[in-house]
Amino acid sequence: QVQVVESGGGSVQPGGSLRLSCAASGRVDGLYAVSWYRQAPGNARKFVARISTTDDDIIIIDSVKGRFTISRDNAKNMVYLQMNSLKPEDTAVYYCKAAAYNNDYWGQGTQVTVSS
Repeated sequence: QVQVVESGGGSVQPGGSLRLSCAASGRVDGLYAVSWYRQAPGNARKFVARISTTDDDIIIIDSVKGRFTISRDNAKNMVYLQMNSLKPEDTAVYYCKAAAYNNDYWGQGTQVTVSS
C-alpha cells in the first residue's frame, strides 16, 4: 500500500502562484510515476501532469504548459506542482495519484480557488 497526501492548496487572485505538494509513504519502493489531476465543480476529473520517478519523463497538458511545472524529490518521496499565472479556470480540487505495483493510489485532494 502507498499513502498519498496533498497539500498547498488555497485561494489566490488571478495571476498568483501556488505550489502543491504530494507526499507518498508506505511501499514507495515500487513507485514509478506520480500524476496530478484536477476536478472542477460539475466536471470530471482530468489529467494535468505526470512525472516519472525513475527518469526525466514528464507529461503536461497544453493548457497549463508554461505556467505549471511538475518536479520531484525522490529522497523525500515528494512531488510538486508549481502553478504560476493562475487563472480562474484553474479553480478545482487537485488530486495526486501515485502509480506503484500496477496500482493507482489517490490522495484526498486539495482545493485551489482562483478568484478576484
